[in-house]
Amino acid sequence: MEIGISTFVETSPDVRTGEVMSHAQRLREVVEEIILADQVGLDVYGVGEHHREDYAASSPAVVLAAAAPQTKRIRLTSAVTVLSSADPVRVFQDFATLDGISNGRAEIMAGRGSFIESFPLFGYDLNDYDELFEENLELLLRIRESEKVTWRGGHRPAIRDLGVYPRPVQNPLPVWIGSGGNSESVIRAGALGLPLVLAIIGGRPEQFAPLVQLYKKAAARAGHDPSRLPVASHSHGFIGEDGQAAADKFFPSTQDRMNAIGRERGWGHYSRATYDAARSLEGALYVGDPQTVAAKIVHLRQKVGITRFMLHVPLGTMPHEDVMKAIELLGTEVAPRVREEVARWEADGGETT
Repeated sequence: MEIGISTFVETSPDVRTGEVMSHAQRLREVVEEIILADQVGLDVYGVGEHHREDYAASSPAVVLAAAAPQTKRIRLTSAVTVLSSADPVRVFQDFATLDGISNGRAEIMAGRGSFIESFPLFGYDLNDYDELFEENLELLLRIRESEKVTWRGGHRPAIRDLGVYPRPVQNPLPVWIGSGGNSESVIRAGALGLPLVLAIIGGRPEQFAPLVQLYKKAAARAGHDPSRLPVASHSHGFIGEDGQAAADKFFPSTQDRMNAIGRERGWGHYSRATYDAARSLEGALYVGDPQTVAAKIVHLRQKVGITRFMLHVPLGTMPHEDVMKAIELLGTEVAPRVREEVARWEADGGETT
């Protein structure tokens, strides 16, 4: 069971002061957070790609590369790379470069992206949303399979027996498929034999169990061994030594961000009651003291079959020292509890229910 962190490198207004942190400051803070995550024994750190004012990381590979020489073990991934509006050749080159700098710790998490700003920015038509992703994924996988590539598609110039460099340390370079819970995307991931990441940020996480089973069935039908394919989740959360204090501290920025995005997408109002309900054992918010958060992650493993858990923190703008403390607690107290409990459960013949 792998445990890690994901971030979108938010620079939204501080709900307490109204101040807006500079992109440069938040980027430097994230590098410090990655270094700490490595020091406390976490397995993976993911940075999401966005192209809007309230998110600072338009180039996850660059951010991760800044931390790579200062870390030793932690895996470094995008979360996600918006592959529909990216050139697959450049994506591969960027992450192969990161793989070399980190000596084999880079990963690509490929997705369509839930925000659309990158499409007009790079000159793509939203009407081609699905087709772009499928074509670009095909090319990305072709590049990782072969140093020399011949390929033709409908949305970029053809490639004729050209080399793509540098080549990564890992062969193949890991490519995960990120999904918000769409059945077509999980079937595609399974059929391709690619690891799956589910964004579980609302509702009951247990409702994602049928999608995991659908993914594994698609993998088996395509001749892949489902037991060798990891399944990850990404969920919002925060950890403090005192559970109630942690909940009170995480709520203001969470409410602000959920309502800001909700206004763009037509969601209902995000209230304290909504927030507290999501903190229950069956909810999708991983907030509380280390024992509480560990129990929820183990529950997710047992009920859904997740083998990698990524805590998304912060949601919105929070004091850097609070985020650093949450990362420390995740690595030193939550992760050991989860690994021990999952190992015990598996030794007893535990199966996902």
